[in-house]
Amino acid sequence: MRIYHYLSLLASLFLISACAPNTPVYEKNPIDDLVKEMTEVPNYSIMLYDMNYDESSEKYLHQYRILKEDSFNDTLVSETTDWLQVSDRYFNSNIDNMGMALITKVDGKVEKKVAPPGYNNYVGNEKYGKWNQGSDGNSFWEFYGKYAMLQTVFGFGRSPIYYGGWNDYRRNYYPNGRTYYGTNSSGGTRFGTNGSHNTSRSTRSTWNSKPTTFKQNVRSKVQRSSSRTSSRNSRSSSRYRSSSSSRGRGFGGGK
Repeated sequence: MRIYHYLSLLASLFLISACAPNTPVYEKNPIDDLVKEMTEVPNYSIMLYDMNYDESSEKYLHQYRILKEDSFNDTLVSETTDWLQVSDRYFNSNIDNMGMALITKVDGKVEKKVAPPGYNNYVGNEKYGKWNQGSDGNSFWEFYGKYAMLQTVFGFGRSPIYYGGWNDYRRNYYPNGRTYYGTNSSGGTRFGTNGSHNTSRSTRSTWNSKPTTFKQNVRSKVQRSSSRTSSRNSRSSSRYRSSSSSRGRGFGGGK
């Protein structure tokens, strides 16, 4: 009898699993390999530096800028990856996030919260700089001389990092993982693919140099492609649950 009750319990578990909501199908992308390679690095940022679509091979491409900290001699190293192929869904989910930090690691903890570069780990951290008050009364972030290169690595150049925007992100966006694009002086977005922080960068990017029609076509194409991929994964997941349910009913039958 105990064996029967055990088999019935397993069957019930199968049925519960079969009735569970759809769960996202995991897709590995190059950024996952970068995270794995930097397992021993205590602090880093992985920023979406550039992106492109290769029409001849129909491949979606990303290029990342990595800022990592050498814990042995307390130095920061910046490097840019080669072009890496990503899935249509990942490209689509980050098509508005160029120039942003996609993944950060702070004191050994990895966070996948998209944010303006530096906002998750360096800006506001008194190890790297301090808040100063400008002549206009607004507070801005100033990196210490040793870390002055971060201003350039994060793409700010001579553009101030204001306390108001950073504080808005940390208080209202960071806790629940919402993406913060900010507002520039003209009322548009400051961060992200179409933000002034990205479009006015000193180093011309491949994506920014493309005609508007090309970028619009890629947006439409990747949205359709990503939607089809999601549908296929959903149907595959449904077939798996249906199969599990059938096996569960057969497993629990009999006395």
